[in-house]
Amino acid sequence: MTLLDRIGRLIRANLNELLRRAEDPEKILEQALLDMKEALKEARERTAEALAEGKRLEREVESHEKEAALWEEKAKEALKAGREDLAREALKRRKRALDLAEGFKAQLSEQKALTERLMTQLKALEAKIDEAEARRKLLLARKKGVEAAEAVRRMESRLDPHPALEAFEEMEARILAQEDRLEAMKELEKDLEAELAALSGDKEVEEELLRLKRELGQ
Repeated sequence: MTLLDRIGRLIRANLNELLRRAEDPEKILEQALLDMKEALKEARERTAEALAEGKRLEREVESHEKEAALWEEKAKEALKAGREDLAREALKRRKRALDLAEGFKAQLSEQKALTERLMTQLKALEAKIDEAEARRKLLLARKKGVEAAEAVRRMESRLDPHPALEAFEEMEARILAQEDRLEAMKELEKDLEAELAALSGDKEVEEELLRLKRELGQ
């Protein structure tokens, strides 16, 4: 099981527990991110340990290769001194050092492969956390939008049949009716004054007409 697989199971277990308790969606998202960040911390620690182990194996390989080179020099010195027995023993130790170096090389190769897998999983987890952060912000924004719309709907449902609003509407209708009657009365008064003025003007004309007739003896 890879590190990501194990982490995924832990995160799903935590989320399933929150869902079972019908927790708030925001809490579920927060818990998911906390779990992923905790997993990222563990993944970094594991990767750092793997890198450190690789460095140690590299030092072991280098150390045993150097040891093999020293035993080879000793074998040469023994031959120069005519001591084949010592040269043979030095070569045995050289071979032992080389065998150890090869063994550590094999371990180092496996360790490098493991480290590369851990690095890949680490990068994948970091990408998942970035994606989760972005999706969390979007989901929370949508959640707030739904909550705001629901609040408006509840307010509208309370205000629509409210008797206070009906009273205001009735009062407004009465005031408008009174204003209309007042305007109508003003128009009637204007028309009456115009008619009276017209009658007054006609009377003056008739009087002038009679005066002219008298002057002409008619």
